[in-house]
Amino acid sequence: MAALAANPFLMNFFRGRISRGGLKSVCVPGLNCYSCPAAAGSCPVGALQAVIGAPKYHVSYYVTGILLFAAVLLGRAVCGFLCPFGWFQELLHRIPTKKFSTRPLRALTYLKYGILVVFVIVLPMTAVNEVGLGDPFFCKYLCPAGILEGGLPLALVNGNVRAGLGALFTWKSCLLLGVVVLSVFFYRPFCKWLCLLGAFYALFNKVSLCRLEVDGKKCTACGACTRACHMDVDVFRHPNHTECIRCGACIRACPHQAIRRAEILPKRPKEEVSS
Repeated sequence: MAALAANPFLMNFFRGRISRGGLKSVCVPGLNCYSCPAAAGSCPVGALQAVIGAPKYHVSYYVTGILLFAAVLLGRAVCGFLCPFGWFQELLHRIPTKKFSTRPLRALTYLKYGILVVFVIVLPMTAVNEVGLGDPFFCKYLCPAGILEGGLPLALVNGNVRAGLGALFTWKSCLLLGVVVLSVFFYRPFCKWLCLLGAFYALFNKVSLCRLEVDGKKCTACGACTRACHMDVDVFRHPNHTECIRCGACIRACPHQAIRRAEILPKRPKEEVSS
């Protein structure tokens, strides 16, 4: 539903054009490319890079405010429920075939933090042309969502786009193909290893209002929640780990109902309710 809400202009896929309405000034919380023909809003990563790479501006308070609001409210629940590219990986992983654990590759989860710093902050501010303009490096060279949602659909329908394709399109297509293949065998590899938006939200996972709570009186440390977690989190030890996307698999797997979602609004004392 979130993917459809962020991309309501489906007829644009057949027209080979991008929506340029007023809603494009609004950023969606997940990874959803501005160049997607059906997109109603903008990707926060692209918007942030565009401003950081501009010659006169280095901070976008508007985009940063949207990201901070989503991060403090939801944390990585955005990844679990609001990101179209995360949903795309979920669908691929449901293809029936042998699955592999990413636990032996856990060190790769730190790679996305390096990508966040280098590709969104350092390069756009330092690698600039003669007029002080920097490229949107992550969107241009690393983001597979852009080629999936924008590049390929536009190239299929728009002849002018096809005529301008080159080495960069080939590189991004190979990158997307790699993510597609890995997603079939590994659970959300891009989310775990490469997504800088996930890295940003992960920084707020332990303080976001959308949290998990473990009842120490009920928990027996049986490990059922850990075995059920596709994000490789030891839930009963670290219920609000930076990799947790709040999918709820651990809640359903717990035989003692010891895990629950924290209530965002605190309960009123009983004496206040009775009065």
